[in-house]
Amino acid sequence: MLTHIAIRDFAIINALELNFTTGMSVLTGETGAGKSILVDALGLVLGDRGDADVVRHGAERAEITAEFDVRSLAEVKTWLKTNDLMADDECILRRIIGRDGRSRSTINGRSAPLQLLRELGEQLVDIHGQHEHQSLLRPAAQLTLLDGFGKHDPLLASIARLYASWKSAHERLAVLRAAAHNRDQRLELLRHQVSELEALALQADEIRGLDEEHRRLANSGKLLEGVQAALNGLYENEEGSAYSSLHQALNNLTSLCTLDPKLEPITAALNSAEVQLADASDALRHYLHNTDMDPQRLGWLENRLGAIHDLARKHHVEPDELPALLDKLRTELQSVENAEVTLKELETELVSLRNEYSKHAAQLSRHRTQVASDLGKKVTTVMQELGMPGGRFAIDIANEPERLSANGTDRVEFQVSANKGQPLKALTKVASGGELSRIALAIEVVAVQASTIPSMVFDEVDAGIGGGVAEIVGRRLRSLGEKRQVLCVTHLPQVASQAHQHFRVVKLAHSQTILTNVEALDKNNQVEELARMLGGVEITETTRKHAREMIARAGQNA
Repeated sequence: MLTHIAIRDFAIINALELNFTTGMSVLTGETGAGKSILVDALGLVLGDRGDADVVRHGAERAEITAEFDVRSLAEVKTWLKTNDLMADDECILRRIIGRDGRSRSTINGRSAPLQLLRELGEQLVDIHGQHEHQSLLRPAAQLTLLDGFGKHDPLLASIARLYASWKSAHERLAVLRAAAHNRDQRLELLRHQVSELEALALQADEIRGLDEEHRRLANSGKLLEGVQAALNGLYENEEGSAYSSLHQALNNLTSLCTLDPKLEPITAALNSAEVQLADASDALRHYLHNTDMDPQRLGWLENRLGAIHDLARKHHVEPDELPALLDKLRTELQSVENAEVTLKELETELVSLRNEYSKHAAQLSRHRTQVASDLGKKVTTVMQELGMPGGRFAIDIANEPERLSANGTDRVEFQVSANKGQPLKALTKVASGGELSRIALAIEVVAVQASTIPSMVFDEVDAGIGGGVAEIVGRRLRSLGEKRQVLCVTHLPQVASQAHQHFRVVKLAHSQTILTNVEALDKNNQVEELARMLGGVEITETTRKHAREMIARAGQNA
């Protein structure tokens, strides 16, 4: 629900901050004081269009901030989390409009486009009147309200699941049918590619072994020459080989060990080195003996590697990726070869899903028709209580079996006739803001449990009414406020007396400029304001007594 709003340099508001509670809150004030300005500001922070005209004269920018408690709003919290805008149980919307007409908006401190702000705003506040945020004018919201009133969630869940399965099958079928046009050419190409790769028969990691062997054979002359030179220097050179020098040094030191035992560890190390040198020399002889220059093997390796690299370039992959490519092409070949069978199976599945979907959608349509009739009668009754004698409300349901969606195959339209003898027409065609607000109030009162929007604003709801009808409107608003947060702009004391929270809008003269301010009223000031609304210019003790009686009666009727 809305907990706080701060407005700065908006229209004729200099600076204003208000805290809101649960229940029904009213805004009252003299004509021209600017009661609807607060509603306009709230609309802007919820994503309404705005331009430089809303900036207070002499100011550089208008700024509106609204805070909401969303702890009990699971869908809103999910939306915020999905859009990476979550901030615990609080949601803060901010809108700035500059003198140049440029607009900036944030959600929980993060920059957000206007569309995102509007999308969130439609889940937080429903403004009834001539306003962009009136959800009941949107077909999707009308359908949601009807289904909520009819408690259709289980049936809707089944339809949504069937629709998702049908849509997935339909998309797969479209892909297969499109592929079928080029099936023969694709089959021929796949078979040729698989045949080439199978003929190559490249094994995993084979390329590494081939490269090593090719490098060795291609450099066999250099290898043999170098190894022979090393062997000569280490062992076989009769004049000054490493082995003969080491052997001579070892003999000399061995004879000296009898003179100084400290030489024994050094002698032992040299003795070990002599053994290792002899072993290394034997290994080099073995390498020379077993390494041959094989031109035929080298030629085969060059041909093999050439074929591998040519095929890799042809398929635009690395040579070691060819085995995986073969597996992939085999899978695709099998799929294309079996496409005709798969196509028929998918067509059968699609028909089955469509039949099952149609069965559930028809059931939902029947339920909606029954619920629409009940809801229409109940709303009609309340409308007539709210000053529209002869008024009617109905819900037109057009079933379009070929129009599949996650919500079924129905198109829903709320229709009203505000006066006796007038034909029903779409709710969107109702011109009067007052009538529209009262119709919305009637719908909300009847279907309050079906609504998921926590806060409702009623502007002009009491336009053109008075007396007993006004009191009924006030009671209905208060009753609605027991279940939802309600904010109402009113000029009637019968409505204002029903409020749980009362705000008074006043005009202030400031440097030859008229400004608007809003005051939260305590019980005594509420009596004075109601007395002003009842008695006009001169407030008497009689009007004050009447005001107290109205407030007391509102509490008794709660």
